[in-house]
Amino acid sequence: MKKSRHQKIKELVEQYQIETQEELADKLKAAGYAVTQATVSRDIRELKLSKVPLGDGRQIYTILEHSSQYLGDKYIRVLQEGFVSMDMAQNILVIKTVSGMAMAVAAAVDAMKLKEIVGSIAGDDTIMMAVRTVEDTQAVMKKIRSAIEE
Repeated sequence: MKKSRHQKIKELVEQYQIETQEELADKLKAAGYAVTQATVSRDIRELKLSKVPLGDGRQIYTILEHSSQYLGDKYIRVLQEGFVSMDMAQNILVIKTVSGMAMAVAAAVDAMKLKEIVGSIAGDDTIMMAVRTVEDTQAVMKKIRSAIEE
């Protein structure tokens, strides 16, 4: 039951912008899981969910395995050493890197397995990523920043 509930929590967090434990508990109950606030709190800790800011003052839960915690030291170093800057044009994310590092940085971002990214193209010092929506592009930028700040 716990494994099934954890899987459902992951699905809900990826599908909805969940801001509170109560909101998560309500969605779980609607999906047929009988949970208490204490159970939801414990699940959040066990799944290593974290809150990330949306930029409008709100914060939502996200799964840390989408960030650098599970990337490994090699990829974190590549991101930290190769990254120069990033900017967006609607749903296209452009990342500037140190000369010759674009492919390595793109591989590190790919290792994050961000569902928002449709695909990426890397040159010598520039990466262009197609992202599903403008909102997803902003979320991806925040996840990359948090990986770099590790």
